[in-house]
Amino acid sequence: MPELRTLKPHRLLMAAIALAAFAAAALNMDWSWLPKYQGQMIDALGVTVALFVTSVLAGALLAVPLGLAQAAGPWPLAWLARGFCTVIRGTPILLQMWLLYYGLGSLFPYMPELRQSPIWPYLIEAWPYAFVALTLSFAGYEGEVMRGAFRGVPRGELEAAHSMGMTPFTILRRIWLPRAIQRVLPTLGGELILHLKATPLVATIAVIDIYAIIARIRQETFITYEPLLLLAFIYTLLAASIALGVWLLERRLPAKA
Repeated sequence: MPELRTLKPHRLLMAAIALAAFAAAALNMDWSWLPKYQGQMIDALGVTVALFVTSVLAGALLAVPLGLAQAAGPWPLAWLARGFCTVIRGTPILLQMWLLYYGLGSLFPYMPELRQSPIWPYLIEAWPYAFVALTLSFAGYEGEVMRGAFRGVPRGELEAAHSMGMTPFTILRRIWLPRAIQRVLPTLGGELILHLKATPLVATIAVIDIYAIIARIRQETFITYEPLLLLAFIYTLLAASIALGVWLLERRLPAKA
């Protein structure tokens, strides 16, 4: 049972060691800088969480048609979707982010139409490029996962739905997509945590996330270990929340056949 798997002795031992380490750090290290920076850290943590959540939602919306096109689409769409996923998965997300921000973003000032448009205030900010890069990265990886999930749904279920008179869209909405998502869930937790760990890269294009604030604290206070330990604790807490959320979602859905 899932409840018993989570209480295995080695996991309890690791949790006890982690708690002891954090307790020792809290009692013996210098945390006097925390009150001065706590406001900035809360704002920066909000940026990290917002970028993670919005890019996951937008990337998931893109991943479904990418996976569907590869699994059952006409060959031009399948070729385009496969090419997109291959390029995204084959290049570092840091490179994609820099190409968007330093490459594409540097061309926009030379377009008078854009400078006079309502979206110009957003184009001169760094966060839209971070959001797009994270979204495309998540879509590329999950599009490939969804391809396998769509193909893994038994053809008999789809043929039975078709024989009952369901339209292709109804089959997708009521049978194919839910069954594919059900198959993706066991790997979704790991994918989400990997995506979370990619978010600190936005600091390289001047987005002030929690990683950027910790780096600033280290530079201004000349304290190394305490800010880094706090950052590790924050990311561990976020990763644990993601794992718990996916686990609860798996429990709410019926087991796959």
